Amino acid sequence: MSVQNNVIKNNPGLSLCDKATPASEALVIIPTFNEADNIGRLIMDLREHYPQSLDILVIDDNSPDGTAEIVRSLQLSTKGIHLMMRERKLGLGTAYITGFLFALQNDYRHIMEMDADYSHDPAMVERFFDAMSHADLVIGSRYMNNTVNVVNWPLGRLILSKMASIYTRFVTGMPVADPTSGFKCFSREVLQALDLERINSQGYSFQIEMNFRVWKKGFAIKEIPIVFVDRTVGKSKMTRHNIREAVWIVWWLKIKSVFGLL
Repeated sequence: MSVQNNVIKNNPGLSLCDKATPASEALVIIPTFNEADNIGRLIMDLREHYPQSLDILVIDDNSPDGTAEIVRSLQLSTKGIHLMMRERKLGLGTAYITGFLFALQNDYRHIMEMDADYSHDPAMVERFFDAMSHADLVIGSRYMNNTVNVVNWPLGRLILSKMASIYTRFVTGMPVADPTSGFKCFSREVLQALDLERINSQGYSFQIEMNFRVWKKGFAIKEIPIVFVDRTVGKSKMTRHNIREAVWIVWWLKIKSVFGLL
C-alpha cells in the first residue's frame, strides 16, 4: 500500500493535499485544534525567520474557530505552506504520524514537531537544524543540566512534567532529560527506520514512545536547551487520559523491548 493510502487509512475523513514540491529540505509540522488566535502569526513569524529554508505543514482537526481558513488565506500569498484537514479531533500522535508520512512521501530531509501556541519559540528552529549535523534526533529540553526553563506554568503542572521525566528515565533507562518534550527534529533516516503504523500513543506518551524507539534503534539523540513558555491564548489540549497513558506506556515499552517485540 502506498504512503498516501496509509495516511488515509489511518486518518478517517482526512483531506490530503497534493504531492508537494518541497522548496527546502526541512518541514515543520504543526498540529492544530482551535488555534485561530495563534496560527497566522506563527506561520508568518516562521516565514520571516526562515523565508527559504523550511516548509510548513498544518494538520487541522476540523477546528470550529476557523483555523484552517486562516491557513488557506496565507497559502494564496505565501509559498511552502501545506494544509491537511481531518474530519474530527483524532489526537496529537496520529497528527504527527500523518505529518511524518507526508514528509517521507515528499522527500524532506529534516522533519520538525512544533506546537501552535507559541510555547515553542520559532526563533529557535535554526538551532535544531544546526544540531542535526551531529545527531539523528534533536530534542528541545526544558530540564538540561539540572535547570528548569519553563515560564508561566502552574507549580502543579511543572512538578508533574518534571516527575514524568524522572519516572521515564528510571523505568526505561533512556538517557533523555526531557522525554516528553514536543519541540524536536527528526532526520529522514530515523522516520524511515521506524514502523510508524505501530505507534498509537498520544500526548506525552507519543513523545516518550518516539524517543524510546529511536534510542533502541541506535540512532544518535542530542538535547539542546530551550525556554518553554506556557500559552497565553487558548486552552491546553492535555487531558487526564494523556497523563494516565504516559504512566503505563513506559512499562509497556520496557517489556516490549526486553522480549524483542518493539
